[in-house]
Amino acid sequence: MPPDRPGSPTGRPSPRLQDTVRLSADGLAKVMGDLEARVLQTVWEFGKPVSARTVYERVMESHPVAPLTVITVLNKLVTKGFLTRKRQDGLLHYRAVMEEEELRALASRRVVEGILSFGPDAVAASMVDVLAEQDPERLAELGRLVRRRLRAQRNERQSDDDA
Repeated sequence: MPPDRPGSPTGRPSPRLQDTVRLSADGLAKVMGDLEARVLQTVWEFGKPVSARTVYERVMESHPVAPLTVITVLNKLVTKGFLTRKRQDGLLHYRAVMEEEELRALASRRVVEGILSFGPDAVAASMVDVLAEQDPERLAELGRLVRRRLRAQRNERQSDDDA
C-alpha cells in the first residue's frame, strides 16, 4: 500500500503521483504518464470493475497499443495505488480507488504545494495576474474562496479562544 500523504481528504492512503509536472501534457497526464492517464480515464468511464481486455479494447479505439502494454500499465496503477484488482469470473477486474474529481483535487494540491516552493508571494501574484488575464470570473471566485477561508480561520481562532 502506498504511504499516507498529507492532504488525503478521506484518510486513506493517497496514490503515488510522480514528482515532476509536464506542463505540455493534458489533464492528469501532467502528473502521470500519458498512457497511465488514458488507462485510468478508461476505467473511470466504465464506472465499475472492468477487465484488462475491455480496457485494452477501449484504449485501442484512440491509441494503438499492445494488449500486454495495457496490462502492464493497469498493474502499475495498482502498485501506485490508483486501482485495485480482484478476480471475477476467472479474470482480473480493475476498479479505481477514487473518483476522477477527487484525484484531480489531490493532484492539484500536490502541484500547488510544489509551486509554493518558489515562494508564496511570487506564486500568489502570478496566480492573480494569470487569472485576471485569462478568466476574470475565476479571479472573482478565487477572491470569494479566500474570504471564506479567512472567515473560517477567524471563527476557529475565536472558538479556540473561547474554550
